Amino acid sequence: MRTEWEATLTVPVSAGRDHIQGPPEAPVTLVEYGDYQCPYCGAAFPIIKQVQEAMGPDLRFVFRNFPIVTAHAHAETAAEAAEAAAAQGKFWEMHDVLYENQRRLEDDDLHGYAAGLGLDLPTFDDDLAKHVYAARVHEDFMSGVRSGVNGTPTFYVNGIRYDEPYDRATLLAALERARDSAPAITTAGAPAAR
Repeated sequence: MRTEWEATLTVPVSAGRDHIQGPPEAPVTLVEYGDYQCPYCGAAFPIIKQVQEAMGPDLRFVFRNFPIVTAHAHAETAAEAAEAAAAQGKFWEMHDVLYENQRRLEDDDLHGYAAGLGLDLPTFDDDLAKHVYAARVHEDFMSGVRSGVNGTPTFYVNGIRYDEPYDRATLLAALERARDSAPAITTAGAPAAR
């Protein structure tokens, strides 16, 4: 008898806590544990944008921080910068800027990105200096560890770790399979027959 172990998302997606793009009723939820300095995450960034466009309202995308500080000296501060931007309503804008500028994540760079996004700079700088969002980043990181994340990017499709390649065609096919096998949702929120 063969037993297979399947890594699952241990901390469910929460609208009150997570950074989410896409409708809450989307049949497919893609969660990424990512590191802003990781070159593989950087390569995945445009692919995620493409699959979001292809899937439209059928996809809900969630990003969680997983800075690998032993390999990436600026990953933790970049994650805190994204959370500081989130506190000012600009998480996704900062997330995108950080991935578009992965090789420039020094403190002065982060300050410049915050200025470019129109953030309140004294608050942003103070948040980074005092590590106001370090606990939040650590919380994401530990939820990843408990879910079996051991590198970045790590993806979960509807709560199950996705271990296939994340090139556009392969990832999109997996998301479409998940969509096609998901129960339909009625207007009352109860599953309906497909």
